[in-house]
Amino acid sequence: MTGLLQKLDAATLQLARAPDFSKPTRLQPVIDLARRVLQQSGGCAAIEERAEALEEAGVFEGSDWAQPAILVPSLSGQSLRGSDATLLVIEALSELRMLAVAKSRYQHSSLSAVAAKHFLTQVLALNLPMLFGSVGESERETQGRLALIPSLLLQHLAARIGFEHIIDELINEIWRILQQRPIQVDPVKQMITQISLCQANPEIDLGSSGQGANRLVSALFGPTQACHEDPGVDVYQQRLESMDTTALQYEATGFARAMHDTGLVSPYHAVLLKQVAQHGDQLLAEALGLSATGRDCLLCFRDLVHSIIDDCLFPETAQGIYGLALTLERGIFYQPPVAPALWRQLGLELAPWSRARLSAAFGDAVPHRARLMEGVLCMLGLPLGVGQGNNPTCQSARALSMWSYNDPDYLLQMVTWAARDDEIVMHFEGKPISSRESLSGVAQTLPLDLDPVSLLVVPHLDRIYAEMGRHCIGRDGDPHQWINPEFHGWWTGRGFRINVDVGTGHLHELESFYRHFYAHYHPGYNGNQPLIHPQPAGIAVTDSAARFIGWHAITIIRATVDPQGTTRVYF
Repeated sequence: MTGLLQKLDAATLQLARAPDFSKPTRLQPVIDLARRVLQQSGGCAAIEERAEALEEAGVFEGSDWAQPAILVPSLSGQSLRGSDATLLVIEALSELRMLAVAKSRYQHSSLSAVAAKHFLTQVLALNLPMLFGSVGESERETQGRLALIPSLLLQHLAARIGFEHIIDELINEIWRILQQRPIQVDPVKQMITQISLCQANPEIDLGSSGQGANRLVSALFGPTQACHEDPGVDVYQQRLESMDTTALQYEATGFARAMHDTGLVSPYHAVLLKQVAQHGDQLLAEALGLSATGRDCLLCFRDLVHSIIDDCLFPETAQGIYGLALTLERGIFYQPPVAPALWRQLGLELAPWSRARLSAAFGDAVPHRARLMEGVLCMLGLPLGVGQGNNPTCQSARALSMWSYNDPDYLLQMVTWAARDDEIVMHFEGKPISSRESLSGVAQTLPLDLDPVSLLVVPHLDRIYAEMGRHCIGRDGDPHQWINPEFHGWWTGRGFRINVDVGTGHLHELESFYRHFYAHYHPGYNGNQPLIHPQPAGIAVTDSAARFIGWHAITIIRATVDPQGTTRVYF
């Protein structure tokens, strides 16, 4: 392999010295030689040593891999399993670069060692079968000898990171994510599924690791005694039909406990819910795990709840059960506009564009209206769990979260406009702005890695937000002082303070900013007045090395003293 490495070093040097216009022609020899090295024993270690030189030479230039901070672990499997040799090699080089950063061999300008290790842990978790040698026939057929590269790569990554800690770290990461109660849990379910498959595979020896996965696996695939062996929804339905009330109550309690413990909902839960809905509201409340508040709300709006269960909650949309339970617990059905708005949502006719978007993201296994209702319930029940995906749409995601938290009927109206009319009209300083007539938004492409509500509403909000920004061109200062009140709602403060000079990016008038911030939010300086309405704010995001990453939109929920006596701002 020594000769190959010498050729690779020479080709890398030529690529580094080549002018920009000729780099593409110099890149292919580097890729070809790297592929041959990666197929050798010890090749991954050799590439890891050269990771910094390869990146500086321009191997990733002009591609998504040039920005490692935006890479998504769940997409790695497509490259590693594909038949495109160039794509496979680039992915392998990128992950070995991540490894060099994680082991502090390479001080990267935009990626910390902690972030790199976190990324690789997820990559390993999502590709456990390949790591343990369980390569399918399709990979062997399509990749041929290339199939050796992902296997050697993942084994090298696991050995360097600490093979025995991969599963345990993954489980800890899953629990960390679930504690935040996100709306989107498909990536978590995917990781749990991979762990479950590896546990069930007799050819894979996990050793003493992975013991903490049982709660996660059982929450998804067997929360109760009647489905603990994951028999399939049809078999489980037959078992339920033969149960008496006592047995059904036992099942209902088990499902509710698993759901509220993890934030995950098993597909079997949807089967149970439809069954117990026929046996009275007491069992239904047990299956949803409701407190006295939720039970009262269920009894007051039982027709609406039963219609939602009958029309929209299926094994494929089971996560909506958790959203429904938490929505009932919030008691927002008592707000006069909410229940009628949900009845409207149940019968909403979706525009062709909306149906196409939902189909592209989630398929056609269930009616699109049911998929959207699942998203609505999750957003109403988990207003702080809204995510923006891998998209620069934090302003729109924040708006959805704020409306769900503070103004749920307005959120439902936005969903109706976007899903039914394929248009949202908002006003900026008295002038109507149509999402259909606006130019492009902040996001350059239509995002698909979103929950159902965001999938339909965010593209409209993003275009309106960008159009409001265009209306502010030429004004001095940060445009958000005009955009925020118009975009988010009347309860957004009209006053505005910023501690950065927009023109230069330097800190500016810090003392004045601190005084105003404390006077508005700190309970010790504002007469102990709690925050009434959530307020939009912007923060500068840095990594663990205090390196600036970018600006991010947040919502200030409250400022109060924590149990340890420290005054904190919660957002």
